[in-house]
Amino acid sequence: MACEERGIDSNTFLFITTISMAKRERFQTPAGMRDILPAEQRLWKLFAEYAASVGSSYGFERIDTPIVEFSDLFRKGTGEGTDIVQKEMFSFATKGGDELTLRPEGTPPVIRAYLEHGMEKWTLPVKLFYLGPMFRHEKPQAGRRRQLHQFGVESIGEGDPVRDVQVMQVFFAILSKLKITDVRMELNTIGCSTCRPKYVRALKEYYRNHLKQVCADCRVRYKTNPLRLLDCKDEKCQRVKVSAPQMLDYLCEECRNHFKGVLELLDAVEIPYMLNPHLVRGLDYYTRTVFEIFQGEVSADPLQDAQKRLALAGGGGYDGLVKMLGGKDTPAVGGAMGIERVLAIVAGRSQEEYEYPGRARVFIVQLGGMAKKRALVFMEELRGANIKAGEAFGRESITAQLKVANKMGADLAIILGQKEVLDNVAIIREMDTGSQEIIPMAKLLDEIKKRLKKKSA
Repeated sequence: MACEERGIDSNTFLFITTISMAKRERFQTPAGMRDILPAEQRLWKLFAEYAASVGSSYGFERIDTPIVEFSDLFRKGTGEGTDIVQKEMFSFATKGGDELTLRPEGTPPVIRAYLEHGMEKWTLPVKLFYLGPMFRHEKPQAGRRRQLHQFGVESIGEGDPVRDVQVMQVFFAILSKLKITDVRMELNTIGCSTCRPKYVRALKEYYRNHLKQVCADCRVRYKTNPLRLLDCKDEKCQRVKVSAPQMLDYLCEECRNHFKGVLELLDAVEIPYMLNPHLVRGLDYYTRTVFEIFQGEVSADPLQDAQKRLALAGGGGYDGLVKMLGGKDTPAVGGAMGIERVLAIVAGRSQEEYEYPGRARVFIVQLGGMAKKRALVFMEELRGANIKAGEAFGRESITAQLKVANKMGADLAIILGQKEVLDNVAIIREMDTGSQEIIPMAKLLDEIKKRLKKKSA
Protein backbone atom coordinates (compact mmCIF):
# COMPACT_ATOMS: atom_id res chain seq x y z
CA MET A 1 0.00 0.00 0.00
CA ALA A 2 2.86 2.36 0.77
CA CYS A 3 4.16 2.24 -2.82
CA GLU A 4 0.66 2.84 -4.23
CA GLU A 5 0.25 5.92 -2.02
CA ARG A 6 3.54 7.28 -3.47
CA GLY A 7 2.28 6.77 -7.02
CA ILE A 8 4.76 4.02 -8.04
CA ASP A 9 4.13 0.38 -8.85
CA SER A 10 5.53 -2.41 -6.68
CA ASN A 11 8.21 -3.49 -9.18
CA THR A 12 9.62 0.04 -9.39
CA PHE A 13 9.55 0.33 -5.60
CA LEU A 14 11.45 -2.98 -5.27
CA PHE A 15 14.07 -1.79 -7.80
CA ILE A 16 14.61 1.52 -5.94
CA THR A 17 14.86 -0.30 -2.61
CA THR A 18 17.42 -2.77 -4.00
CA ILE A 19 19.60 0.03 -5.42
CA SER A 20 19.40 1.92 -2.12
CA MET A 21 20.47 -1.15 -0.15
CA ALA A 22 23.32 -1.82 -2.58
CA LYS A 23 24.62 1.72 -2.04
CA ARG A 24 24.52 1.26 1.73
CA GLU A 25 26.31 -2.10 1.48
CA ARG A 26 29.08 -0.91 -0.84
CA PHE A 27 32.38 -1.83 0.79
CA GLN A 28 35.36 0.46 1.26
CA THR A 29 38.86 -0.07 2.58
CA PRO A 30 39.16 0.07 6.38
CA ALA A 31 40.29 3.39 7.86
CA GLY A 32 44.02 3.93 7.47
CA MET A 33 44.41 1.38 4.68
CA ARG A 34 44.40 1.87 0.93
CA ASP A 35 44.58 0.13 -2.42
CA ILE A 36 47.74 0.46 -4.52
CA LEU A 37 46.28 0.99 -7.97
CA PRO A 38 47.84 -0.05 -11.30
CA ALA A 39 48.94 3.52 -12.05
CA GLU A 40 51.01 3.53 -8.84
CA GLN A 41 52.52 0.08 -9.27
CA ARG A 42 55.31 1.35 -11.52
CA LEU A 43 56.73 3.49 -8.70
CA TRP A 44 56.34 0.68 -6.16
CA LYS A 45 58.16 -1.69 -8.47
CA LEU A 46 60.86 0.94 -8.99
CA PHE A 47 61.40 1.25 -5.23
CA ALA A 48 61.45 -2.52 -4.72
CA GLU A 49 63.98 -3.02 -7.50
CA TYR A 50 66.21 -0.17 -6.31
CA ALA A 51 66.05 -1.29 -2.67
CA ALA A 52 66.86 -4.91 -3.51
CA SER A 53 69.68 -3.85 -5.82
CA VAL A 54 71.24 -1.52 -3.24
CA GLY A 55 70.78 -4.01 -0.39
CA SER A 56 72.44 -6.77 -2.40
CA SER A 57 75.33 -4.48 -3.38
CA TYR A 58 76.10 -4.04 0.33
CA GLY A 59 75.94 -7.78 0.96
CA PHE A 60 72.41 -8.02 2.41
CA GLU A 61 70.21 -10.96 1.43
CA ARG A 62 66.41 -10.95 1.35
CA ILE A 63 64.28 -12.58 4.02
CA ASP A 64 60.47 -12.71 4.17
CA THR A 65 58.86 -13.38 7.54
CA PRO A 66 55.15 -14.12 8.15
CA ILE A 67 52.77 -11.18 8.42
CA VAL A 68 51.40 -12.81 11.61
CA GLU A 69 53.56 -13.68 14.64
CA PHE A 70 52.88 -14.71 18.23
CA SER A 71 51.98 -11.60 20.24
CA ASP A 72 54.60 -12.31 22.89
CA LEU A 73 57.35 -11.80 20.31
CA PHE A 74 56.50 -8.10 20.17
CA ARG A 75 55.63 -7.73 23.85
CA LYS A 76 59.04 -9.07 24.77
CA GLY A 77 61.07 -7.85 21.81
CA THR A 78 59.59 -4.43 21.12
CA GLY A 79 58.85 -3.66 24.77
CA GLU A 80 55.77 -3.70 27.01
CA GLY A 81 56.02 0.05 27.62
CA THR A 82 56.23 1.12 23.97
CA ASP A 83 53.38 2.82 22.14
CA ILE A 84 53.38 -0.04 19.63
CA VAL A 85 52.57 -2.64 22.29
CA GLN A 86 50.41 -0.41 24.48
CA LYS A 87 48.28 1.18 21.77
CA GLU A 88 49.00 0.08 18.21
CA MET A 89 49.09 -3.72 17.81
CA PHE A 90 46.43 -5.51 15.77
CA SER A 91 46.08 -8.63 17.94
CA PHE A 92 43.59 -11.49 17.95
CA ALA A 93 43.06 -14.95 19.39
CA THR A 94 42.67 -18.00 17.14
CA LYS A 95 40.07 -20.73 17.67
CA GLY A 96 42.89 -22.82 19.10
CA GLY A 97 43.66 -20.16 21.69
CA ASP A 98 46.87 -18.75 20.20
CA GLU A 99 47.43 -15.02 20.65
CA LEU A 100 48.66 -13.60 17.34
CA THR A 101 49.54 -10.12 16.08
CA LEU A 102 49.85 -8.60 12.63
CA ARG A 103 53.51 -7.56 12.62
CA PRO A 104 53.90 -3.88 13.57
CA GLU A 105 57.63 -3.79 12.76
CA GLY A 106 60.26 -5.99 11.14
CA THR A 107 63.18 -6.45 13.54
CA PRO A 108 61.79 -8.93 16.15
CA PRO A 109 60.53 -11.31 13.41
CA VAL A 110 63.95 -11.23 11.72
CA ILE A 111 65.70 -12.04 15.01
CA ARG A 112 63.15 -14.79 15.68
CA ALA A 113 64.01 -16.26 12.25
CA TYR A 114 67.74 -15.82 12.96
CA LEU A 115 67.41 -17.95 16.10
CA GLU A 116 64.87 -20.44 14.76
CA HIS A 117 66.99 -21.33 11.72
CA GLY A 118 70.36 -21.43 13.46
CA MET A 119 71.80 -18.45 11.60
CA GLU A 120 74.26 -17.83 14.44
CA LYS A 121 76.26 -20.67 12.83
CA TRP A 122 76.47 -18.81 9.53
CA THR A 123 79.39 -16.59 8.58
CA LEU A 124 79.03 -13.43 10.65
CA PRO A 125 77.71 -10.85 10.36
CA VAL A 126 74.42 -12.18 9.01
CA LYS A 127 73.10 -9.38 6.81
CA LEU A 128 69.41 -9.50 5.87
CA PHE A 129 66.89 -7.16 4.26
CA TYR A 130 63.10 -7.30 4.09
CA LEU A 131 60.33 -5.45 2.31
CA GLY A 132 56.63 -5.70 3.11
CA PRO A 133 53.56 -4.48 4.98
CA MET A 134 53.42 -3.62 8.68
CA PHE A 135 50.28 -2.88 10.71
CA ARG A 136 49.69 -0.30 13.44
CA HIS A 137 46.37 0.53 15.00
CA GLU A 138 47.01 4.26 15.32
CA LYS A 139 44.96 7.27 14.28
CA PRO A 140 45.26 7.69 10.48
CA GLN A 141 46.85 11.03 9.56
CA ALA A 142 49.26 12.55 7.06
CA GLY A 143 52.23 10.24 6.68
CA ARG A 144 50.80 7.59 9.02
CA ARG A 145 48.59 4.65 8.06
CA ARG A 146 47.32 1.52 9.74
CA GLN A 147 48.80 -0.59 6.98
CA LEU A 148 52.21 0.75 6.00
CA HIS A 149 55.12 -0.71 4.07
CA GLN A 150 58.76 -0.76 5.11
CA PHE A 151 62.11 -1.70 3.67
CA GLY A 152 64.54 -2.72 6.40
CA VAL A 153 68.07 -4.02 6.83
CA GLU A 154 69.58 -5.93 9.77
CA SER A 155 73.27 -6.71 10.39
CA ILE A 156 73.64 -9.33 13.15
CA GLY A 157 76.72 -10.71 14.87
CA GLU A 158 79.41 -8.06 14.62
CA GLY A 159 79.76 -4.92 16.76
CA ASP A 160 82.20 -2.88 14.67
CA PRO A 161 81.06 0.74 14.02
CA VAL A 162 81.37 0.02 10.29
CA ARG A 163 78.18 -2.04 10.53
CA ASP A 164 76.25 0.98 11.85
CA VAL A 165 77.53 3.07 8.95
CA GLN A 166 76.75 0.41 6.34
CA VAL A 167 73.11 0.42 7.42
CA MET A 168 72.99 4.20 6.98
CA GLN A 169 74.75 3.92 3.61
CA VAL A 170 72.01 1.63 2.29
CA PHE A 171 69.31 4.23 2.97
CA PHE A 172 71.33 7.11 1.54
CA ALA A 173 72.10 5.06 -1.58
CA ILE A 174 68.40 4.32 -2.17
CA LEU A 175 67.47 7.96 -1.72
CA SER A 176 70.26 8.94 -4.09
CA LYS A 177 69.02 6.51 -6.78
CA LEU A 178 65.57 8.05 -6.36
CA LYS A 179 67.17 11.52 -6.71
CA ILE A 180 65.99 12.62 -3.28
CA THR A 181 68.95 14.77 -2.33
CA ASP A 182 67.66 17.29 0.23
CA VAL A 183 67.99 14.87 3.14
CA ARG A 184 69.70 15.13 6.50
CA MET A 185 70.48 12.65 9.21
CA GLU A 186 70.31 13.23 12.95
CA LEU A 187 72.48 11.04 15.12
CA ASN A 188 72.94 10.22 18.79
CA THR A 189 74.05 7.44 21.09
CA ILE A 190 71.92 6.15 23.96
CA GLY A 191 74.69 4.07 25.54
CA CYS A 192 74.48 0.54 26.83
CA SER A 193 73.36 -1.36 29.92
CA THR A 194 76.56 -0.27 31.68
CA CYS A 195 76.31 3.51 31.30
CA ARG A 196 72.64 4.15 30.57
CA PRO A 197 71.27 3.55 34.10
CA LYS A 198 73.32 6.47 35.44
CA TYR A 199 71.94 8.69 32.68
CA VAL A 200 68.36 7.56 33.32
CA ARG A 201 68.72 8.52 37.00
CA ALA A 202 69.91 12.00 35.98
CA LEU A 203 67.05 12.28 33.47
CA LYS A 204 64.45 11.36 36.08
CA GLU A 205 65.97 13.81 38.53
CA TYR A 206 65.62 16.57 35.95
CA TYR A 207 62.04 15.68 34.99
CA ARG A 208 60.96 15.30 38.61
CA ASN A 209 60.83 19.08 38.79
CA HIS A 210 58.99 19.45 35.48
CA LEU A 211 56.24 16.82 35.67
CA LYS A 212 53.53 19.47 35.81
CA GLN A 213 54.82 20.91 32.54
CA VAL A 214 54.62 17.72 30.45
CA CYS A 215 51.69 15.83 28.92
CA ALA A 216 49.79 13.01 30.64
CA ASP A 217 51.53 10.33 28.53
CA CYS A 218 54.92 11.63 29.60
CA ARG A 219 53.95 11.50 33.26
CA VAL A 220 53.35 7.76 32.69
CA ARG A 221 56.61 7.41 30.75
CA TYR A 222 58.46 8.99 33.67
CA LYS A 223 57.61 5.86 35.68
CA THR A 224 57.74 3.18 32.99
CA ASN A 225 60.26 4.26 30.35
CA PRO A 226 62.06 7.56 31.10
CA LEU A 227 64.02 7.64 27.82
CA ARG A 228 60.73 7.96 25.95
CA LEU A 229 60.28 11.38 27.57
CA LEU A 230 62.73 12.66 24.97
CA ASP A 231 60.69 11.18 22.10
CA CYS A 232 57.42 13.00 22.78
CA LYS A 233 56.27 15.37 20.00
CA ASP A 234 53.96 17.44 22.24
CA GLU A 235 55.08 21.09 22.06
CA LYS A 236 55.22 21.65 25.80
CA CYS A 237 57.23 18.45 26.25
CA GLN A 238 59.61 19.57 23.51
CA ARG A 239 60.26 22.79 25.43
CA VAL A 240 61.04 20.91 28.64
CA LYS A 241 63.40 18.59 26.75
CA VAL A 242 65.67 21.43 25.58
CA SER A 243 67.46 21.66 28.93
CA ALA A 244 67.42 17.94 29.77
CA PRO A 245 70.70 16.09 30.48
CA GLN A 246 72.55 14.60 27.50
CA MET A 247 73.61 10.97 27.19
CA LEU A 248 76.96 12.03 25.72
CA ASP A 249 78.00 13.22 29.20
CA TYR A 250 77.39 9.78 30.75
CA LEU A 251 78.91 7.37 28.21
CA CYS A 252 81.21 4.58 29.31
CA GLU A 253 84.57 4.37 27.53
CA GLU A 254 83.46 1.51 25.25
CA CYS A 255 80.33 3.38 24.08
CA ARG A 256 82.29 6.60 23.66
CA ASN A 257 84.86 4.86 21.45
CA HIS A 258 82.14 3.14 19.44
CA PHE A 259 80.33 6.41 18.77
CA LYS A 260 83.58 8.13 17.88
CA GLY A 261 84.26 5.34 15.38
CA VAL A 262 80.82 5.83 13.79
CA LEU A 263 81.40 9.58 13.38
CA GLU A 264 84.86 9.09 11.87
CA LEU A 265 83.52 6.58 9.34
CA LEU A 266 80.63 8.87 8.39
CA ASP A 267 83.13 11.65 7.74
CA ALA A 268 85.25 9.26 5.66
CA VAL A 269 82.34 8.27 3.38
CA GLU A 270 81.02 11.86 3.36
CA ILE A 271 77.55 11.12 4.72
CA PRO A 272 76.19 14.39 6.20
CA TYR A 273 74.86 14.29 9.75
CA MET A 274 73.88 16.47 12.68
CA LEU A 275 74.34 15.49 16.31
CA ASN A 276 71.07 15.56 18.21
CA PRO A 277 71.90 14.87 21.87
CA HIS A 278 68.24 14.21 22.72
CA LEU A 279 67.43 11.82 19.87
CA VAL A 280 66.07 8.48 21.07
CA ARG A 281 64.04 5.76 19.37
CA GLY A 282 60.61 4.61 20.46
CA LEU A 283 61.48 0.93 20.93
CA ASP A 284 63.01 -0.63 24.03
CA TYR A 285 65.66 -2.76 22.34
CA TYR A 286 67.85 0.07 21.00
CA THR A 287 71.41 0.53 22.28
CA ARG A 288 74.28 2.81 21.35
CA THR A 289 73.89 4.46 17.93
CA VAL A 290 70.45 5.76 16.96
CA PHE A 291 69.65 7.75 13.82
CA GLU A 292 66.83 9.26 11.79
CA ILE A 293 66.91 10.51 8.19
CA PHE A 294 64.64 13.41 7.21
CA GLN A 295 63.91 15.35 4.07
CA GLY A 296 64.23 19.13 4.03
CA GLU A 297 66.14 21.86 5.78
CA VAL A 298 66.34 22.48 9.50
CA SER A 299 63.70 24.95 10.67
CA ALA A 300 64.76 28.20 12.30
CA ASP A 301 62.70 27.06 15.27
CA PRO A 302 63.76 23.51 16.28
CA LEU A 303 60.58 23.08 18.33
CA GLN A 304 58.43 23.83 15.31
CA ASP A 305 60.67 21.59 13.22
CA ALA A 306 60.03 18.65 15.56
CA GLN A 307 56.28 19.12 15.18
CA LYS A 308 56.25 19.08 11.38
CA ARG A 309 58.93 16.65 10.25
CA LEU A 310 58.43 13.03 9.33
CA ALA A 311 61.38 10.65 9.23
CA LEU A 312 61.99 8.77 5.97
CA ALA A 313 64.17 6.18 7.71
CA GLY A 314 65.58 5.42 11.13
CA GLY A 315 67.25 2.78 13.22
CA GLY A 316 70.18 1.96 15.43
CA GLY A 317 71.94 -0.72 17.42
CA TYR A 318 70.15 -3.42 19.42
CA ASP A 319 72.86 -5.47 21.06
CA GLY A 320 70.58 -7.06 23.64
CA LEU A 321 67.66 -8.23 21.49
CA VAL A 322 69.06 -11.60 20.41
CA LYS A 323 69.69 -12.56 24.04
CA MET A 324 66.31 -11.17 25.07
CA LEU A 325 64.61 -13.53 22.60
CA GLY A 326 66.52 -16.61 23.78
CA GLY A 327 69.88 -16.45 22.01
CA LYS A 328 73.40 -15.53 23.05
CA ASP A 329 74.60 -12.01 23.75
CA THR A 330 74.97 -10.74 20.16
CA PRO A 331 75.72 -7.28 18.72
CA ALA A 332 73.36 -6.12 15.99
CA VAL A 333 72.26 -2.98 14.16
CA GLY A 334 69.51 -2.20 11.69
CA GLY A 335 66.97 0.26 10.41
CA ALA A 336 63.83 0.67 8.35
CA MET A 337 62.56 3.05 5.67
CA GLY A 338 58.91 4.07 5.22
CA ILE A 339 58.08 3.29 1.60
CA GLU A 340 54.89 5.40 1.44
CA ARG A 341 56.74 8.43 2.76
CA VAL A 342 59.53 8.07 0.22
CA LEU A 343 57.18 7.49 -2.72
CA ALA A 344 55.07 10.50 -1.72
CA ILE A 345 58.14 12.61 -2.59
CA VAL A 346 58.86 10.79 -5.84
CA ALA A 347 55.22 10.72 -7.01
CA GLY A 348 55.17 14.45 -7.75
CA ARG A 349 58.07 14.21 -10.17
CA SER A 350 58.30 13.29 -13.83
CA GLN A 351 58.76 9.55 -13.99
CA GLU A 352 60.98 9.99 -17.04
CA GLU A 353 63.76 10.94 -14.57
CA TYR A 354 64.17 7.34 -13.49
CA GLU A 355 65.83 4.35 -15.07
CA TYR A 356 63.20 1.70 -14.42
CA PRO A 357 64.62 -1.77 -13.85
CA GLY A 358 62.99 -4.21 -16.24
CA ARG A 359 61.37 -1.45 -18.27
CA ALA A 360 60.55 -1.94 -21.94
CA ARG A 361 63.48 -0.25 -23.70
CA VAL A 362 62.07 -1.03 -27.15
CA PHE A 363 58.53 -0.17 -28.22
CA ILE A 364 56.80 -1.63 -31.27
CA VAL A 365 54.59 0.81 -33.22
CA GLN A 366 52.40 -0.79 -35.89
CA LEU A 367 49.80 0.43 -38.33
CA GLY A 368 47.47 -1.99 -40.10
CA GLY A 369 46.75 -5.72 -40.01
CA MET A 370 49.89 -6.85 -41.84
CA ALA A 371 52.09 -4.72 -39.60
CA LYS A 372 50.44 -6.07 -36.47
CA LYS A 373 51.23 -9.64 -37.51
CA ARG A 374 54.84 -8.73 -38.29
CA ALA A 375 55.08 -6.88 -34.94
CA LEU A 376 53.91 -9.95 -33.01
CA VAL A 377 56.52 -12.12 -34.70
CA PHE A 378 59.32 -9.60 -34.09
CA MET A 379 58.36 -9.17 -30.43
CA GLU A 380 59.00 -12.89 -29.96
CA GLU A 381 62.46 -12.42 -31.51
CA LEU A 382 63.14 -9.61 -29.03
CA ARG A 383 62.00 -11.72 -26.08
CA GLY A 384 64.24 -14.55 -27.30
CA ALA A 385 67.12 -12.06 -27.13
CA ASN A 386 66.07 -11.02 -23.57
CA ILE A 387 64.98 -7.57 -24.75
CA LYS A 388 61.72 -6.48 -23.18
CA ALA A 389 59.39 -4.85 -25.70
CA GLY A 390 56.31 -2.69 -25.15
CA GLU A 391 53.30 -2.23 -27.40
CA ALA A 392 49.93 -0.54 -27.64
CA PHE A 393 48.17 -2.75 -30.17
CA GLY A 394 44.79 -1.31 -29.19
CA ARG A 395 45.80 2.19 -30.35
CA GLU A 396 45.22 3.00 -34.00
CA SER A 397 47.38 6.06 -34.68
CA ILE A 398 51.17 6.24 -34.67
CA THR A 399 51.03 9.43 -32.57
CA ALA A 400 48.99 7.74 -29.83
CA GLN A 401 51.35 4.75 -29.77
CA LEU A 402 54.42 6.98 -29.56
CA LYS A 403 52.88 8.76 -26.57
CA VAL A 404 52.61 5.41 -24.79
CA ALA A 405 56.24 4.62 -25.73
CA ASN A 406 57.35 7.94 -24.27
CA LYS A 407 55.37 7.34 -21.07
CA MET A 408 56.98 3.91 -20.69
CA GLY A 409 60.44 5.45 -21.01
CA ALA A 410 61.42 3.42 -24.08
CA ASP A 411 64.78 4.18 -25.69
CA LEU A 412 63.83 3.03 -29.19
CA ALA A 413 60.62 2.75 -31.16
CA ILE A 414 60.34 0.30 -34.07
CA ILE A 415 57.74 1.55 -36.55
CA LEU A 416 56.04 -0.91 -38.89
CA GLY A 417 53.41 -0.03 -41.50
CA GLN A 418 52.13 -1.81 -44.58
CA LYS A 419 54.88 -0.33 -46.79
CA GLU A 420 57.61 -1.39 -44.35
CA VAL A 421 56.23 -4.94 -44.26
CA LEU A 422 56.13 -5.18 -48.07
CA ASP A 423 59.67 -3.78 -48.33
CA ASN A 424 60.87 -6.07 -45.50
CA VAL A 425 62.26 -3.11 -43.52
CA ALA A 426 61.44 -1.22 -40.31
CA ILE A 427 61.89 2.35 -39.11
CA ILE A 428 63.98 2.67 -35.96
CA ARG A 429 63.31 5.86 -34.00
CA GLU A 430 65.47 7.34 -31.22
CA MET A 431 62.94 8.43 -28.62
CA ASP A 432 65.14 11.11 -27.06
CA THR A 433 66.03 12.92 -30.30
CA GLY A 434 63.24 11.84 -32.67
CA SER A 435 65.74 10.86 -35.38
CA GLN A 436 64.65 7.96 -37.59
CA GLU A 437 66.40 5.49 -39.88
CA ILE A 438 65.19 2.71 -42.16
CA ILE A 439 66.80 -0.67 -41.32
CA PRO A 440 66.37 -4.01 -43.19
CA MET A 441 64.52 -6.55 -41.05
CA ALA A 442 67.44 -8.99 -41.34
CA LYS A 443 69.69 -6.49 -39.55
CA LEU A 444 67.14 -4.97 -37.18
CA LEU A 445 67.81 -7.12 -34.10
CA ASP A 446 71.58 -6.55 -34.29
CA GLU A 447 71.04 -2.81 -34.76
CA ILE A 448 68.77 -2.68 -31.70
CA LYS A 449 71.34 -4.52 -29.57
CA LYS A 450 74.10 -2.16 -30.72
CA ARG A 451 72.10 0.96 -29.92
CA LEU A 452 70.91 -0.28 -26.53
CA LYS A 453 74.48 -1.23 -25.58
CA LYS A 454 75.67 2.24 -26.54
CA LYS A 455 72.93 3.89 -24.45
CA SER A 456 73.83 1.71 -21.44
CA ALA A 457 77.54 2.51 -21.63
